Amino acid sequence: MISVNELKKGTVFKMDGELYTVVWFQHHKPGKGGAIVRTRIRNIVRDTVMERTFHPGEDVDEVVVESRDMQLLYPEGDHFVFMDNENFEQYSVPASIVGDSSKYLKNEMVCTLTIYEGEVISVEPPMFVELVITETDPGLRGDTASGGSKPATVETGAVVQVPLFVTIGEKIRVDTRDDRYIERVK
Repeated sequence: MISVNELKKGTVFKMDGELYTVVWFQHHKPGKGGAIVRTRIRNIVRDTVMERTFHPGEDVDEVVVESRDMQLLYPEGDHFVFMDNENFEQYSVPASIVGDSSKYLKNEMVCTLTIYEGEVISVEPPMFVELVITETDPGLRGDTASGGSKPATVETGAVVQVPLFVTIGEKIRVDTRDDRYIERVK
């Protein structure tokens, strides 16, 4: 058990029988009354985010999780097979746990897997990935970097908004946290 005053970003805890991780927190002392801890927490299994206010003296069950970098070997049906590069152990992870991250996964990509009691509970792709554009509208003469944007489909099937000058076959860098185009890659 840990006190809610000890919560910080990234802390994983169990509440109401489900696992949560702290996304954001703020200790707040109103003019009168006791201090409170405002949090934004993410349900790890359902991948939902909610805001919760805790009062001093409340305790939550802290859990120990392990984060390990693993290489994606291949997708297999509705699972993804990852391999631990240290001991070569393989994990078959359901697509439901991988979630939206799957739209950026390529074979041999190294991802961070969070493991709780021997089970993978989340898969985090690299922060930035380099992908080739497979489909987009053609760029027109005069399209500049400061113009608008257009949708582009990349090799993994994800759709990203890119500047008008980007064309099919170019490699781009994408921020996987917010699906944002960063730059073209040589």
